[in-house]
Amino acid sequence: MDFQFLIDGFAEGLAQMTWLEAFAAFFGVASVYYSMKVNILVYPTGIISTLIYVWICFQYKLYADMGINAYYFSMSIFGWYVWTHPQEGKTELPVTWMKASGWVVASGIFILSYFVLSYVLVNFTDSDVPYWDSFTTASAFVGMWLMAKKKVENWIFWIITDLVAVPLYFYKGLILTSFQYLFFTILAIMGLIAWIQSARKNG
Repeated sequence: MDFQFLIDGFAEGLAQMTWLEAFAAFFGVASVYYSMKVNILVYPTGIISTLIYVWICFQYKLYADMGINAYYFSMSIFGWYVWTHPQEGKTELPVTWMKASGWVVASGIFILSYFVLSYVLVNFTDSDVPYWDSFTTASAFVGMWLMAKKKVENWIFWIITDLVAVPLYFYKGLILTSFQYLFFTILAIMGLIAWIQSARKNG
């Protein structure tokens, strides 16, 4: 691996970074960290980050990602409510695994979202990365939904999203955000391990 290329890219990202992107990146990292720790602060930090990224994605013609950040915002409110209102008799919503039926629903949501988003971006926008943008958005759509339900598998979809988002944002010139998603990938792997351990304790 050419580490000098990565160092130069990071330096370029810092040079091009706006204070708004830095602010969004900071709260984005904080949100993923709190999610990994199963801490309710995942939601307020996420709300701040996603609102900023709605504007950034609009400026860079990442329309599907703009939409998914708006979705993140609404799901953060929903998740905040679900996490703080567990089932009767429980002090908190436990981390659990999806059942087979859950995988069917999640896969269906991903496939449907991908094709709908691709069609919209290709036919109704000037996006130059419609399929790439649609893939990360569809994957993140499922990840956020599963996180609100505290399902271990949400991290699998976040890992997929992050791995594809790294080159996407680098290509679009959002270098710092690209490195943020690289860091997200590491946190998502750590989150998957942590939530597996938590699910085992609940099982």
